[in-house]
Amino acid sequence: MIKYTEDHEWLQIEGDTAVVGITHHAQDALGDVVFVDLPEVGKTFAAKDVAGVVESVKAAADVYMPVDGEITEVNEALRGDPSLANSDPLGKGWFFKVKLSNPAQTDALLDETAYKAFSAS
Repeated sequence: MIKYTEDHEWLQIEGDTAVVGITHHAQDALGDVVFVDLPEVGKTFAAKDVAGVVESVKAAADVYMPVDGEITEVNEALRGDPSLANSDPLGKGWFFKVKLSNPAQTDALLDETAYKAFSAS
């Protein structure tokens, strides 16, 4: 199941874990991504905490933790090739994996239809 935030992150939820990245809309707005600052594995964040930063030729933007949880893995390939956030934002360009502290929080996130309507406005 994929959910989206109003901060333009996506989550691929599998049980009590989720893979998190930025959306097509976010990478389009940023332009060519040149650097990512990923969170530390083992660190715990609350929803809406800044968990990382993505920098492009145009701007820098915070990557927010969409739900409460602990970072279990980061995408080292993205550190070496930040352009993956542009070329494959919903695949190879993922940012981190998180163990959900409260899986019910995902119920408040947007589904694809709601996110498309939100990002079009």
